[in-house]
Amino acid sequence: MDQEIPGREPLHIRHLVLDFNGTLAEDGQVAASTARRLAQVAERFHALIATADTYGTVTSFAERLGMECHVIRATRDKEALVRSLPGGVAAIGNGANDRAMLEAADLAIAVIGPEGAALGAVLAANIVVRHIDDGLDLLLYPSRLVATLRE
Repeated sequence: MDQEIPGREPLHIRHLVLDFNGTLAEDGQVAASTARRLAQVAERFHALIATADTYGTVTSFAERLGMECHVIRATRDKEALVRSLPGGVAAIGNGANDRAMLEAADLAIAVIGPEGAALGAVLAANIVVRHIDDGLDLLLYPSRLVATLRE
């Protein structure tokens, strides 16, 4: 995705790193609307899930979509994953353990969903959305980023 944003450096996003629980999933389950959007996003970006896998459901979900899944043991592992990817990276998360990942990303989106969002994640984000579907739609329809991020 290449998107010009007035008053800012253009965005050149090639990778997407997503938290799972609280971001993509609620109580370990992904809504059908989210799975559809994620499948579309995964066609356009190198999409990866980085998670502690609290509910033990992420590996089978990632395999169904053909996505990489990284089970993370330490908070800094998410940040290290983002920094290891060549080119532009977008990250979407909601938890305290997502803060460093969001800070390292070129485009950081925090989700305030049913489980809420940690203040650190919100403060590290470029954009805050109320539902994961809204965040994925920003990547599917990148011109929507212009109104929010223009300076």
